[in-house]
Amino acid sequence: MSEIMLEFSDFGFQYNAQAEPTLEHINLTIRKGEKILIAGPSGCGKSTLAHCMNGLIPFSYRGTCTGSAKLCGREIRDLSLFEVAKTVGTVLQDSDGQFIGLTVAEDIAFALENDCVEGTEMHERVKEVAAQVGMDNHLFHAPNQLSGGQKQRIALAGIMVNDVQVFLFDEPLANLDPATGKAAIDLIDRLRDRTGAAVVIIEHRLEDVLYRNVDRIVLMNEGKILADLPPDELLSTNLLSQCGIREPLYLTAMRYAGVDITPEKHPSDIRSLRIDGTDCAKLRTWMHENPEKPAMDFSKVLMETHHVTFGYRPVHTVLKDINVAVKEGELLAIVGTNGAGKSTFSKVICGFETQQEGTITFDGVEDWQSLSIKERADHVGYVMQNPNQMISQNLIFDEVALGLRTRGVPEDAVRTRVENTLKVCGLWPFRSWPISALSFGQKKRVTIAAILVMRPKMIILDEPTAGQDYAHYTDIMEFLRELRENGITVVMITHDMHLMLEYADRSVVFSDGRVICDDTSAAVLTNRDVVRSANLKMTSLYELALLSGISDVKGFVQRFIDYERKECRS
Repeated sequence: MSEIMLEFSDFGFQYNAQAEPTLEHINLTIRKGEKILIAGPSGCGKSTLAHCMNGLIPFSYRGTCTGSAKLCGREIRDLSLFEVAKTVGTVLQDSDGQFIGLTVAEDIAFALENDCVEGTEMHERVKEVAAQVGMDNHLFHAPNQLSGGQKQRIALAGIMVNDVQVFLFDEPLANLDPATGKAAIDLIDRLRDRTGAAVVIIEHRLEDVLYRNVDRIVLMNEGKILADLPPDELLSTNLLSQCGIREPLYLTAMRYAGVDITPEKHPSDIRSLRIDGTDCAKLRTWMHENPEKPAMDFSKVLMETHHVTFGYRPVHTVLKDINVAVKEGELLAIVGTNGAGKSTFSKVICGFETQQEGTITFDGVEDWQSLSIKERADHVGYVMQNPNQMISQNLIFDEVALGLRTRGVPEDAVRTRVENTLKVCGLWPFRSWPISALSFGQKKRVTIAAILVMRPKMIILDEPTAGQDYAHYTDIMEFLRELRENGITVVMITHDMHLMLEYADRSVVFSDGRVICDDTSAAVLTNRDVVRSANLKMTSLYELALLSGISDVKGFVQRFIDYERKECRS
């Protein structure tokens, strides 16, 4: 039997600043060579458990531990943080927060320098590890010049150089496009096979992690472990949906069609899924009983770009001849590979950058490019991915009122507009709260409210649901859908294919600075050429349709979208 790397026995932890324990009665064993997925809703204790594994608890985050938490047979509380870090290597969700060196080589070498490794040996080990993660040709690049996937590889190399025995990944897919996410899961799988180390992954994107086999899924909720089971067994239960976790889409479609899901059908991977003739018939019957709904008609063009070209340097063109029309009242998704130009496109629209060629018209305004950033902000609001980068006030009311006050709006009018906006955003009960007391999702709503109070006609959101569990994800997107129904046009930049399928009326696909597709989400994610060119991922519903003998694959996917929208909003 493999060596035990981590062992928790009736373990609990309570932060000094909290009245109740965050973790209770944790019993978990992780052996060398195992790959474990830890899932659960936001606030369930996943990150706290990770901090217990890598030594941040009890050495950095203070509180009271009960029970036993052992690393390689020794109580973690009896080790130093240095000793723990020699065994457990952590790759953070935000790779930028993990970089130390000015170049890739310097960053990988940081741990070796601290160990006073001799220069020649250090250079050889850095080259070796860089080659293992496919970054040996980027050793002299600055980390901030790399893509999201490349940054993650460098962060991984920085801990591999220490020969750690446990790799801990905290939401490794949150900032990656679907194809790069698959490559990351492939890399993690090869890493486990090559090193024999234990791998622990904390992630909300369950279906994407299960692209490669995991040994067990540990499901957490309210500080406790609800289940510790092989994937096929857990996915055959309703525990994920009961905890607000999004199960793989193909399983949801099977449940809608009345197909029984059992471990024998190997439900953890669409490629190994076993369904019989009866199951296929149920899926085809469900499709015919749920006819495709007519698409909503968005006829008026609100914003249109004509041959827009932009580059940060003359030799580095980021946007190439972009022609996009955004219809009034629609919810539009902008998708594509990391570095394809999606965020740059939004910056050009908002005036943060100025195109070298082409024109933009907005609601009949022909000279849009002559307007200042402030003038454009009166019409178009921009919400960043991280709400903490937008917030500057201490209280919710003051944050939402800031834009009006800087424009000299009378205080009585400010109060009326802020109060009305807080009610629309579901923040009225918290109007006097400090922002520091809010959850990440609530902070996201505050930043949206601060934009909405300006009464823009269009709002652009960069990754509105990144790092959110399914329940919070649904809350945010249903809120955005309500805004759309109140006449506000919503544009969202996203890597989340589930979100794109469920909520977008239309999707514009960027690849290498160009628009390569403008169609319904169902059409985009069933087009192999577009998916391959834009680093997207074929929806598993496509594979399920083929497996069931359904020829109208796009129609099947669209029916699922229509049915899902009806189920979520009923």
